[in-house]
Parts: sequence; structure tokens; C-alpha cells
Amino acid sequence: MLIEFFFMLREGGVKVSLTEFLTLLEVLEKRLAGCSVDEFYYLSRACLVKDEALFDRFDRVFSAHFKGVQALFGEETAEIPEECLRRQFERLLSEEEKEAIESLGGWDQLMETLRKRLEEQKERHEGGNKWIGTGGTSPFGAYGYNPEGIRIGQEGSRHRRAVKVWDKREFRNLDDTVELGTRNLKVALRRLRRFAREGAADELDLPDTIESTARNAGLLDIRMVPERHNAVKVLLFLDVGGSMDDHVRVCEELFSAARGEFKHLEYFYFHNCVYEGVWKDNRRRHSDRTPLMDVLHKYSADYKLILVGDATMSPYEIHYPGGSVEHWNEEAGATWMQRLLDTYPKAVWLNPEPRERWDYTPSIRMMSEIMDERMFPLTVRGLEDGMKALG
Repeated sequence: MLIEFFFMLREGGVKVSLTEFLTLLEVLEKRLAGCSVDEFYYLSRACLVKDEALFDRFDRVFSAHFKGVQALFGEETAEIPEECLRRQFERLLSEEEKEAIESLGGWDQLMETLRKRLEEQKERHEGGNKWIGTGGTSPFGAYGYNPEGIRIGQEGSRHRRAVKVWDKREFRNLDDTVELGTRNLKVALRRLRRFAREGAADELDLPDTIESTARNAGLLDIRMVPERHNAVKVLLFLDVGGSMDDHVRVCEELFSAARGEFKHLEYFYFHNCVYEGVWKDNRRRHSDRTPLMDVLHKYSADYKLILVGDATMSPYEIHYPGGSVEHWNEEAGATWMQRLLDTYPKAVWLNPEPRERWDYTPSIRMMSEIMDERMFPLTVRGLEDGMKALG
């Protein structure tokens, strides 16, 4: 298997010597890499590639040769959340019982009914279908089920049916140091490249130094050049809504890959849909927000806009003033999205939800229409297609 890999590298333009290949075999015998494709990737690249300019070629050959090997190791078994074991008194409903529960009939009806319940209710309720309580089928409360309700006083998401959430929720920032799994994402992001040398001359220009020294009768003449970097400017908007909990890992990998690939990268977080304010630190998302209009005025139209989110939300959050699950937005999310797209015409939406589910989620279809069908799955292939659309 490794001998074939050796010849594929040479055919792919990576001039690997026999000595380097034997070095790789030697370190593998010493078990310097565990049973991990990623560990073997970094070890083999360190042994076989002498020039950073050949990393792209090595990545393409490695991906082609070892495609599917990761699946042989299997996936780690997910632990059963402690919360699932501790909560014993939630009402369990069959699919038929869930289908029989009807929603109140829309946003306006929900808000009006909630106002009446707050005025009329005098005591705690549990297991009911009308009052604000727990464990029932009422549209209002916690730990129950309703196809369209307002969640109050619940820890974490469950059925993800709420159109409004009245809880104080905390989200953590995405980790930009994640390395495992970012290799293929970096290869896809490299499609969005435009190299330039700008700024202070702080990098040794070896060819020019040798040539200049030779012309100067052997007297050393050091020549410096600005660092070569990717000149593309990127605005990255990341969704941290509760439904994104399932996709934190792949978003961290994308975030880490983008931080390593783009020198001119600015990022912001949003919740479900972009509204009048975004933020950079989830721990201070209520106290330290950046008005979206400031973002539109600060960053020029030559920035490429990448939005990352599952677009899974209540349709009210997109098209209704006040539809946000966490605050009262004076203007609809669609209005703010259009302002973004008018300012940054080069824009794509990357969706971690599997492509086959998109047609069954109304909010995804609505957001895709707003994006003018420039929504792509958050896979290597989808990322490549998205970078082509931005280019």
C-alpha cells in the first residue's frame, strides 16, 4: 500500500527520494504515529515533502490514495448524556399523538394567547395542554411537546419546535486551533486564492540575493521581499443557534482552516438568522454587539461573504418583525439578509445539514431563495463548489 503511495507521489509531481521513503518506514516501525489517518498524514508529509510549495500536490495524492481509510477505524461511540438519564418525568408521546396536536394558528395568535395566559394564570401547572407549565402539550412552557410554541424556562433544546425562546442561553466560541479533519477543507478553500506580496519587506528573497551577490563580485547583497500571502478578503458569519449543536465539530474545522488560509479574515457570530446586531465573543453576545450597519460600512464590497449555518428555524424568524427567538427585532431577518447581499454580491451560504433534508425544511428553502440558490452543503465537494461561486 505504501509502495503504491510512493509511486503515486512521484507521478503527482512530489519528487520523493528512496531515502525519504525508507525514513518514513523506519519511523512507522517505531510507532511514532498511532492508529489515526491524520497522525500518519502529518508524519508522512514531514518525511516526504521538502518544499512547502508542494503541500497542495501532496494533499491531493494523499486524499486520492487513502480515500475511505478513515471509515475502517470506525466512529467513537457517543456517550449517553447524563441529562437523558436524570430526567424521568417527561411525557412520552407516540408519533400519532404528536400529529394530533394542533398549533394555535400562527405568530399573532401565539403572542396574543401568551399575553392572556400571563394575565389569567395563578399557579403552577404540569402535564396540561393549555397553561404555562412543564411536561405537557401546551404551547407555553418547558419539557413538553407542541408543534409551534414558546419555550420558557427549559435547559437546552429538545424537539426544536419553539418559535420563541425565553431562556438565558450561553454559547461557547468556536475553537480556531482544531487541526484534525481540516486537511481536506484547506484544500477546498485554496480554490479561493489570489496571491500578492504587500507590506514591509521582511522575507528573504533567496534567488535575488544569490543573483545580486554574484553580480556584486561575491560581496553579500541581501534582498528582502514582502511576505507572499493570499490577498482574498473574507467575511465569515457563523450561526451558533441551538440546532447547530450537532455541527460544532465540522464548523470548528472550517473555522480553523479559514483562519489558517486567509490573512484578511473577519468573522462574526449570529443566531439562526442575521439581524441588526452580530458579535465576536459568545460570552458577551448581549453586552458587546456590533451593529450590522457598522459592519456594512467598515468592510468594503470586495470582501467575499461566507455564511455558515443550518438555516433551520421558524419561518417567522426570517419574514416577521419580532420573529427572532431571543429578542424583539424591529425589522425582519430577510430585510437584513438583503442588505448584506446588496453590499457583498459575492456571497455563499454553507449548510451542514445533509442535502437530502433541505426540501423538507421550509426555512432552508426560504433562505436558499434569499441567497439566490447559492447555498451549498458543508462538505468538501460543496465547499469546492462554493469557492468556485465566490471566485
